[in-house]
Amino acid sequence: MAAEAAPTRVGARQGRGPPQGRGPPGLTERSPGVHAEWRKSIFLSEAETAMKIGIIGAGNIGGTLARRFRELGHEVFIANSRGPHTLTDLENETGAVAVTAHEAARAGEVVIVTIPESKIPNLPADLFAGVPDDTVVVDTGNYYPRQRDGRIGPIEEGVPESQWVSDRLGRPVVKAFNNIYADHLLKKGKPATAEGRIALPVAGDDANAKAKVLKLVDELGFDGVDAGTLADSWRQQPGSPVYTTDRDLEGVQQALLAAVRERRPEWRATDASPGDFDTPR
Repeated sequence: MAAEAAPTRVGARQGRGPPQGRGPPGLTERSPGVHAEWRKSIFLSEAETAMKIGIIGAGNIGGTLARRFRELGHEVFIANSRGPHTLTDLENETGAVAVTAHEAARAGEVVIVTIPESKIPNLPADLFAGVPDDTVVVDTGNYYPRQRDGRIGPIEEGVPESQWVSDRLGRPVVKAFNNIYADHLLKKGKPATAEGRIALPVAGDDANAKAKVLKLVDELGFDGVDAGTLADSWRQQPGSPVYTTDRDLEGVQQALLAAVRERRPEWRATDASPGDFDTPR
């Protein structure tokens, strides 16, 4: 790609400026109390503008986002592949509402798709039929060919992962929350005035959709960086400098510009793929 302007930070703070090859670890506890008072104040101040958020996928990232968004006072409707009856514990813990995937897709202003890349084609073909055009769809996924997903031809040939997801869903998507461990997403958010805040890249084609996601990133305690269009989202895929490295604002901007598009061999499928996260093939 030709030389370009640095990625843009959105939602600037006032007054200042998964080891690779393995998915984020599981979650066994609620967020620690380091920023409990900050979280409480966010909940109280944002209560009047609570958002309705659908989440499709209740794994590490999906479960973490459900917990954090509920802490912030948002209404959360969450689905998985096994049915609402399997999400009773998460409902009781967080106050999120377990629903079907179709219901989650129609739940509100933002719908987050957070399932394995290889499972995207298994989603119902009519998942977003009739869903308003201004509903923001977020893709948090990563392609793990050797560990989980096996070969996905278009991605191997260079189509950005989230562009492939968008094509399969038949909806524009915003790529976000894919480059941070679930445990860090749960625990490492900081107030807007804190130093050393982790920054997260957000890529997509619709400026209004990105603005909505960047606002949520900020509420969660992270700096949002506008990482360009969906065609640019390869810059935050697994194997890129920004992937699972918990960089600050400037670090994320530099890492996005330093990314190399060619997929490294360890992030390409082989004839034996997939293995698993302990024994990639």
